[in-house]
Amino acid sequence: MDSVSIKRLIKDLDVEVIYQSKDNNIKIIKSDINRPGLQLAGYEDYFAYERLQIIGKVEWHYLQTLDEDTKMKRLNYFFKHPIPAVIISRDLEITDEALDLAKKYDRTVLRTSLSTTKFINGLINYLDDMLAPSTTMHGVLVDIYGVGVLIVGKSGVGKSETALELIKRGHRLVADDAVEITKRDEGVLKGKAPELIRHFLEIRGIGILDIKRLYGVGAVRNAKGIDLVVELEYWDEKKEYDRIGLDEECTDILDTKMPKIVIPVKSGRNLAMIVEVAARNHRQKKMGYNAALELNNKLMDQMENR
Repeated sequence: MDSVSIKRLIKDLDVEVIYQSKDNNIKIIKSDINRPGLQLAGYEDYFAYERLQIIGKVEWHYLQTLDEDTKMKRLNYFFKHPIPAVIISRDLEITDEALDLAKKYDRTVLRTSLSTTKFINGLINYLDDMLAPSTTMHGVLVDIYGVGVLIVGKSGVGKSETALELIKRGHRLVADDAVEITKRDEGVLKGKAPELIRHFLEIRGIGILDIKRLYGVGAVRNAKGIDLVVELEYWDEKKEYDRIGLDEECTDILDTKMPKIVIPVKSGRNLAMIVEVAARNHRQKKMGYNAALELNNKLMDQMENR
């Protein structure tokens, strides 16, 4: 998403609406928030008014120490800026003066019962997730020994069948057919299934399977970080496939390089077992051991000693 509407935020975070702006086009485009303590104290430079404004216990109690004229001046300065919304934590009382100014300038005022720190943590995580760069890829995402493996390939090559066999071997399905991928942090991709088809798997000749009901809650998970891309392709007799593993291939997803291996599909090959071993081998590399490199070093040492 490029933005989140105030209406969506209210629904997802279950906050109380004290006053809602009549402007339905207000959008949140940044995950940054602002606690306007300095602005309420009279410092008027560098006010990040385009962010969500959070008023906690400290800001609220500070306002109560001001005389009425100063309080009205500071609140007027605060509300006259086009802030997307102000959220008050800990179920603190909204004064009549503040509410009148919010209505005058048509600014949304919300309230939560959570403590300020707890609410801010949840709000930032929510906005980071909603506003993160995202894309949808055709494939299957499976959690194999804690390694998020994205299986891609042409339609009918056997992605879902391979995933089903992996589930039978004790691994967990994250998404089938459509994988929604978001980039939360630099170099970190997270995949999940669209809510409508979550935990469902399509097998040609059988139809749609509900993996959660067939194999139990331990056979599925809602989201998983992507660590490895496995591309299944039909065996090409004219193509030379990697037989050693020294040449590491990568693919770009959301401007992030992900390690990728290509597995040729041929009658008699146990694809689930091969993908499972690929996940084990990837995990081993992450822990600092590369079997192909180790063998190559031994061969080089042997040649030098002759």
